[in-house]
Amino acid sequence: MNDGDVSYRQNLHDLLTLLTGQWTVAIIATLAVGERRFTDLLAEVNETEARLGWISHTKPLSRRVLTDTLRRLEADELVERRADGEHEQFSKVSYRLSPDGRALLGMLRPLASWAGQRRVGGVQPDPH
Repeated sequence: MNDGDVSYRQNLHDLLTLLTGQWTVAIIATLAVGERRFTDLLAEVNETEARLGWISHTKPLSRRVLTDTLRRLEADELVERRADGEHEQFSKVSYRLSPDGRALLGMLRPLASWAGQRRVGGVQPDPH
């Protein structure tokens, strides 16, 4: 094994770590459309899941899980939090993808297409 292999493996591990979390992809995909207030983001993610027939999740996204996921995505610099007032505790807060989040999304689109082609070809991911 050479140093390039180790670096590649570590980079791949770091990427997959960024995408961990049951709702991470759904939140990133929703924010891809544009900036959203917390309650709108929660509603839109759940409405999309309901429209898809809850194939990705077995129960709705909760406020607590959304908060935790947004905090992690913020810490990873994939999402930006914006308060529209002087006093943050009284402000309306919204979230949007950061430049890194938009770049990641651009790189995920070809992977999503690849996964879709596999599914059409009859290859289903093992849920275990």
